[in-house]
Amino acid sequence: MIDRGTSLPGSKPVIVVHGGAGRWDPQHSDPALEGVKKAAELCFSLLAAGGTALDVVVEAVAFMEDAGIFNAGRGSALNIDGHVEMEASVMNGKNLDAGAVALLKDVRNPARLARLVMDNADHVFIVG
Repeated sequence: MIDRGTSLPGSKPVIVVHGGAGRWDPQHSDPALEGVKKAAELCFSLLAAGGTALDVVVEAVAFMEDAGIFNAGRGSALNIDGHVEMEASVMNGKNLDAGAVALLKDVRNPARLARLVMDNADHVFIVG
């Protein structure tokens, strides 16, 4: 967690980026910690530029999907058949709008696609 503070009256944003659960192989620990730090830095930059909390969350996850070190996007674990199947969901806590996608194979950033579903589709959850 990195807390940089902002000009919000009476409060400072707190950004927590979670890189996954379980035991890390020691050779992946340093790159993973660096990736989490970079994702948090990106979050603060986007907030400072006027991004919403929802924008920041989606872009932090997209960054981690692109990194290849996390079990997301490029770094996704394979299913029992040896193939990638990804999913993502996003929700706006203010109005409870939501978007979700699942069983994705050839999508670079499932988090961004889930946001597109939330913002543009008549459905909440799209599979395949």
